[in-house]
Amino acid sequence: MEIAANPPLTGTRPVTDRAELSALVRLAGPLVGANLLQMAVSAVDVIFVARLGTVDLASATLGVFMFNLSMYALIGLTSAAAPLIAAELGRRRHAVREVRRSVRMALWVGAAGALPVILILAHGETLLLLAGQDPEVSRRAGRFLDIIAIAIVPGVAAGIMRTAAAALGRPGWAFVVTGIALAVSILANWMLVFGNLGAPALGLEGSALASVISLTAMALAYVAILKFDRRLRRYRLFGRWWNTEWSRFREIVRLGVPIMLTWVFEGALFGGAAILMGLIGVNEVAAHAVALNIAAVAFQIPFGISQAATIRVGMAYGAGDHAWIARAGRVALVLGIGFMVITATAIWATPRLFISAYIDVDAPQNAIVVALAIKFLVLAAIFQLVDGAQAVAAGVLRGLQDTRMPMLIALFGYWVVGFGTSIFLGFYAGWAGVGIWTGLAVGLLAVSILLLWRWQARERLGLLPGSI
Repeated sequence: MEIAANPPLTGTRPVTDRAELSALVRLAGPLVGANLLQMAVSAVDVIFVARLGTVDLASATLGVFMFNLSMYALIGLTSAAAPLIAAELGRRRHAVREVRRSVRMALWVGAAGALPVILILAHGETLLLLAGQDPEVSRRAGRFLDIIAIAIVPGVAAGIMRTAAAALGRPGWAFVVTGIALAVSILANWMLVFGNLGAPALGLEGSALASVISLTAMALAYVAILKFDRRLRRYRLFGRWWNTEWSRFREIVRLGVPIMLTWVFEGALFGGAAILMGLIGVNEVAAHAVALNIAAVAFQIPFGISQAATIRVGMAYGAGDHAWIARAGRVALVLGIGFMVITATAIWATPRLFISAYIDVDAPQNAIVVALAIKFLVLAAIFQLVDGAQAVAAGVLRGLQDTRMPMLIALFGYWVVGFGTSIFLGFYAGWAGVGIWTGLAVGLLAVSILLLWRWQARERLGLLPGSI
């Protein structure tokens, strides 16, 4: 199967906003779709295990959270390959050797980072016990993590190969491969959790094994695509994979560590908000989980646009074309914020409709949770706008290979402004859950303002390359 991209997504210099918008949409569309499917892949384990009982559900929830946080941290680290590949293509359309070096060293960085992560996950039970979790849940989650930790390597490798395929003009493969992974995950869970089609009924451990199988299938699919796709195979991305390029290795680490920490800071902010909700009450935790999941689904749109914007701005950066840089960033920001206006309006206008996808809104026992979730979603509709703005702004700055200062901005905005405001309004001002969500919105607003200012001041701050 061949995913067409005509005209090509790489190596072009659009001279109008309309042409740039066309290129951006064709690049971002499949990435948005793949991100949404990836959320479904992550949810499959928990959905199947939920039928096994409360202890297994709690164990799977904690295990999946620890695994996903670890894997996405490593994907953030290796995603530095995206602006590097894009810049190389911007400098020279057929930069075969340079692209191959970036992909190869990203795989090396991913492998090096995976080893300590696997060791950490192997001590999952101990970590959960130290965090005060139930001993039986910790034990079961530890067994789950012992198995699923193996999937870190293929999961991170798949992320790197997905980045390479998208940057080289084949973003559609991301959607196709993630769809395959979702199908494999559903089938493998159905077989291994409950023992269907003659497979052993492994319960919770079967779900972990299903994740290993689905992520391995995803990685193997990308290997086949990079080797046999007509446009991609000429780069010979796996050629001389043993050769080292330590300067490129260090460059990926230099750019990637701040990206990784930025993603961790943001993810930890929402995790910290859940802990604060737990100090208020069970209903607040349930309402928070529903509202946050709805917001997370909507966030996949600007996140996909952000990923595409990094590539488009990165190519302009490599070409040294200041006008193209400005156009690519402007179009991405308008598109990302524009989509979030639509999703924010939909959430604000019909919150019960969105909530009904998760719980029965008419059941009397859910009345308190529904009422709280509606309040949270009103705030979620507001911060959808600033969340989209900060996501795309971070993406365009990554295209300029600017990652360290955005990381510091994220740390300050999320944890000093956002979390601090959540604590003050939630507990000292007596706003409870509404105060915590207001703090999240304020933190995201602070980050978006600072990142947008940095983008606007890019020339004065010396972020632009020399003129062509």
